[in-house]
Amino acid sequence: MTYKRAGWALFILTALNFVNYIDRSVLFAVQPLIQAEFHRSDAQFGLLTSAFIICYMCTAPFIGPLADRYDRRRIMVVGALIWSGATLLTAVTHNFETLFVRHLVVGVGEATFVTIAPAFISDIYPEHRRGRIMSIFASALPVGVALGYIVGGHLGLTYGWRHAFLIASIPGFILAIMLMFIDEPKRGSQDHLKDTLERGTIFGLLKNGAFWSCTLGMAMMTFAIGGMQVWMPTFLSRVRNVPLDKANLIFGGMTLASGFLATFAGGWLGDYLLRYTKGAYYLVAGIGMAIGVPAIYMAVTYTGTMMYPAIFIAEFFVLLNTAPLNAALVNSVSARIRATAVAANIFVIHILGDAISPTLMGYISDRSNLRTAFLVVTVAVAVSAIVLFMGIRVAPELNGQPETQASDARA
Repeated sequence: MTYKRAGWALFILTALNFVNYIDRSVLFAVQPLIQAEFHRSDAQFGLLTSAFIICYMCTAPFIGPLADRYDRRRIMVVGALIWSGATLLTAVTHNFETLFVRHLVVGVGEATFVTIAPAFISDIYPEHRRGRIMSIFASALPVGVALGYIVGGHLGLTYGWRHAFLIASIPGFILAIMLMFIDEPKRGSQDHLKDTLERGTIFGLLKNGAFWSCTLGMAMMTFAIGGMQVWMPTFLSRVRNVPLDKANLIFGGMTLASGFLATFAGGWLGDYLLRYTKGAYYLVAGIGMAIGVPAIYMAVTYTGTMMYPAIFIAEFFVLLNTAPLNAALVNSVSARIRATAVAANIFVIHILGDAISPTLMGYISDRSNLRTAFLVVTVAVAVSAIVLFMGIRVAPELNGQPETQASDARA
């Protein structure tokens, strides 16, 4: 694939990832409005997100093996059309039960894209550039989530919460059509690491320390991010008495700024340190999570003007690991099973992460308060840091200096 075509493919996939996260976070932005209409508890709305994640993670293991054998573009296109259609239908949802089913369908659609995209990108760019490339792809997370809060919150308060979902659904249909016209890269064309039994077979994956260190570290990160995304606007509104529209704007803006900077910083720093240590991706991610522990605690205990810098710092260091861990994940296995490995990763990180954190935090909130509920997030981040530091010694080692490797996306 030529350099120009590789860039165009990365652009389309990043744009779809961006829309993916907008569609997820719109619900969080208008959640208090929906709660007021449907009269459901915090635990029930936490369950709504947990059900989405459970459906999402259970779909992934079926998609991964298909993607390792068949045309990946077609599968991603079908998924994008499914989740965009389900988001569109939310505009005519008038009860909690229908909203619940709609959320499950969105999970099915999004799983088809997220399972395949990292493996697809890995066949466009070589190992030593994947930290930087994944930082571009993963930047869709903070930007998409932020705009979901900001735009979704504004549309919800101005025109009603259903309009937010109506507008959010449109880009997905357009990008799904554009995706059909990019090239399907040859599997493994950019790999240089040896294709061993541990890296290239399903049974070998069970003993792959690099894969499991990355996956378990990501699981605890996902627990933390899932809880913060669902409950932070509500925390600011309910506990700190910030008006809902302002809470969405503030949290969305901080997520946009801190997440965008952190995602790029983590990816580029990981690639730079890869020249000196094979565990660079794990090292950068582990340091970010370690600093995130006290930052999250301060974010929910500080009041007044100090609260906002604490939230910004907490988000920055937690999201610093996004690109390095995505690069570590795709580098931990060979192209033969990469989509399957990503599917396994998705299942594990969500069943241990945001499939339970929103509901658990809602449960704690109903029986105590939201401030107490956020303390479980600090524990998860601390566990993630420990696991990632352990992963440094089992990371795969690239052969030769990255700058001297002959293969490049321009080839």
